[in-house]
Amino acid sequence: MPPFSASWPPRPPQPIGTPTMSEESLRRRVAWEAARILFGHEETELFRAKRKAAQRIYGPRFRRSDLPTNREVQMELQRLIQLQESGQYAEKLRLRRLEALRWMRLLEPFQPRLFGSTLTGEPTLEPTILFRLFSDSPESIRRVLETEGANYRMEAIAPADRKLFGPTHRIWLRAAFPIRMRVYPYRQHRRVFRCRGTGQVLPQVSLPEFEELILRWYPQLWVRQIRSEAQRPPDRFQVYYMLLAALEEVREDPWKHPEGDVLYHSLQVFELARQARPYDEEFQLAALLHDVGKAIDPKDHVAAALKALDGFITERTAWFIQHHVEALAFRDGTLGARARRRLMASEDFEELMLLAQFDRQSCRQGVRTVDLEEALQSLRDLARLCGE
Repeated sequence: MPPFSASWPPRPPQPIGTPTMSEESLRRRVAWEAARILFGHEETELFRAKRKAAQRIYGPRFRRSDLPTNREVQMELQRLIQLQESGQYAEKLRLRRLEALRWMRLLEPFQPRLFGSTLTGEPTLEPTILFRLFSDSPESIRRVLETEGANYRMEAIAPADRKLFGPTHRIWLRAAFPIRMRVYPYRQHRRVFRCRGTGQVLPQVSLPEFEELILRWYPQLWVRQIRSEAQRPPDRFQVYYMLLAALEEVREDPWKHPEGDVLYHSLQVFELARQARPYDEEFQLAALLHDVGKAIDPKDHVAAALKALDGFITERTAWFIQHHVEALAFRDGTLGARARRRLMASEDFEELMLLAQFDRQSCRQGVRTVDLEEALQSLRDLARLCGE
């Protein structure tokens, strides 16, 4: 499968004799694009539509012989009109948008942005779903895809080939519709993308924005989907596994954390918490999950963790995670007086300081811990005992 590139598809070599399949394919792309331009009323003159289409497919340098005939464009335009009238295109677009919604929800921790024809509804020759993802740990994206059993290919872009502010990785995914994803550093998740040629803002939407559009486009289907989801709530332990497994690829400063990856550190904290408070599921869960945000946004891992875990943990567990960094500062004597009083006023202050103590202690090599599956099974068993 070809990689993303502004120059894709590549210009074919000078034709010799009978045109090759790639040349025929390119001519059809130009004919389809010209028909789409006419169909969308971007241009009303056939020749101008063909030139604009050729510039988009070949780039600014193209031969007059690269242009399709008027008849070829008219045939593609007729196809578009027939699709529109028959309702087939609208139905396929609906299915493609619902597939995009499903994957955006699965990839929510990585701030997915949908763009391209799936969003705009423009007719396209190749109905591919296009995403931008934002993460400093592409391996965590790989974990999600593998958990879903996805058929995918991920490619890292070499630093020498990487453009300024460009993606670091490309992902191709085979699903109900072809999906292509570009992975950018997390700090760009608020970036406005513009067309290089015109400088115009390129349309893209986040998950909440896309859900609002789906509600507007297909209100009856949305109601049925909400009811279906209400009947089958997601398994919170599967969410924990997905977020925690990504920590195995995250390493910190070896001077402060000689134990290795963040998952091993988290399991050490969990083991100490389980021994200290064997019947406190919320406290143990906070010990295990307190650093999951480091695989999403290392610069603000607390906020990233709380956002990823929203709806899957209790308020008390969230409070431990939210304040565990302040608790470390409390222990070190660097926390301000007002913040100290606020923490001490909580009825869970003692457990919070225990969490900070265990966080400091869990920086050792060679410590025996349970593995991730055993830790989650222990929490499942504890939740069952507590009546869940």
